[in-house]
Amino acid sequence: MAGKFNMAPEKVPMPERDPKERARTFEEVALGYTPEQAQEEATRCLHCKAKPCVSGCPVGVPIPEFIAAVAAGDFLQAYDIVRTTNRLPAVCGRVCPQENQCEQKCVRGKKGEPVAIGRLERFVADYAWEHGYAGTPETITPNGKKVAVIGGGPAGLTCAGDLARRGYQVTIFEAFQVAGGVLMYGIPEFRLPKAIVQQEIESLRSLGVDIQPNMVIGKILSIEELMEDGYDAVFIGSGAGLPRFMNIPGEGLVGVCSANEYLTRINLMHGYDPRYATPVIRSKAVAVVGGGNVAMDAARSALRMGAEHVYIVYRRSETEMPARLEEVHHAKEEGVEFQTLCNPVEILGDENGRVEGMKCIRMELGAPDESGRRRPVEIPGSEFVLPVDTVIMAIGTSPNPLISATTEGLETNRWGCLVVNENMATTKERVYAGGDAVTGAATVILAMGAGRTAADSIDKVLRGETAAE
Repeated sequence: MAGKFNMAPEKVPMPERDPKERARTFEEVALGYTPEQAQEEATRCLHCKAKPCVSGCPVGVPIPEFIAAVAAGDFLQAYDIVRTTNRLPAVCGRVCPQENQCEQKCVRGKKGEPVAIGRLERFVADYAWEHGYAGTPETITPNGKKVAVIGGGPAGLTCAGDLARRGYQVTIFEAFQVAGGVLMYGIPEFRLPKAIVQQEIESLRSLGVDIQPNMVIGKILSIEELMEDGYDAVFIGSGAGLPRFMNIPGEGLVGVCSANEYLTRINLMHGYDPRYATPVIRSKAVAVVGGGNVAMDAARSALRMGAEHVYIVYRRSETEMPARLEEVHHAKEEGVEFQTLCNPVEILGDENGRVEGMKCIRMELGAPDESGRRRPVEIPGSEFVLPVDTVIMAIGTSPNPLISATTEGLETNRWGCLVVNENMATTKERVYAGGDAVTGAATVILAMGAGRTAADSIDKVLRGETAAE
């Protein structure tokens, strides 16, 4: 099959579980390509000389090269090629918004669908795992320097891996009992199996990265104390886990929670597994407020936890939803009901202080706001009550202020995000940052890109190639 161009206008379909079956199980929805399907899809790549797809990848994966290896049937070589710039390919192949990044740049997308780059990346990572292949062994020469990484999420894991490969002694200080960050606590099992996350993390341990769990930096140790302990630089990848609420009447009722809390109880604390005693709200009717991927994750999780009715309540139209089209499609297939152009104004409670409904108002779209999307405007007299017993707020998160509040000289902006320059250097000497701690809640792959940039900057400074930042 290699050497031929497959000019089919559409991607090879991804095998998936039946919607009715999967809506009550946490088993993975997308089943992945077979080797034959992967090769067929790989031959759709035109191998453009300019490689526009690579420019759309925040970590610069050599996309045409790995796809050529897939087309030739050399799947383990394809895995090695991906791993030259991406330490988490099994993760990225599942959760990255490729449609807005590499696939958006694909020439094949001009007259049909782009090449399924994400599906192929997932395939090669899964193939390597299934065949016990951890990649070509790397020779690492220790350079005698130490770097502390705060946070074991996508940004921290990427930064740690890149530095370890260059000979640095790297320690990840993780606040939770396991590393992975949002990959473990935020993204549900049916989209990203946790065993796959831990498999990727084990590959970092094989490079010599030390992971210290249950270490809340800013409380147990300060950044100054880390530097006193001999760390030559510090990278902050602590994420954005502080949830936002709407500040409307009734948010203090029993049955109201953030998507962060809800998903953490289910994912990290195994709330979906009856063998664990994790307390999770058991609901009959759930309203999830928000229109992003986190809202879709919470809504689809609520179905799997036994809810009979689950609503997405979003103040703009479906066109403006920031969630991936694939996630919206899957949510609808599984039975999530969408209440768009609709905004909560009050949460109603019964005599016991428990949620019994949510008062909403209909909206219409006006002129564009600062985000470029049309601003939602209330329609007077259009209030109605949605009968629910649980309300999950998925309207965004911001960084926890613990580290900035306990570190002198570390500047933040008005949203509480750490201020960095183009090299990911903060306002404190030898301290770098990236990911959601800098941008606010964003994507896994953008956090990984920031981790790579920070690792490059740290390496150049500690080797004396550039002036200290």
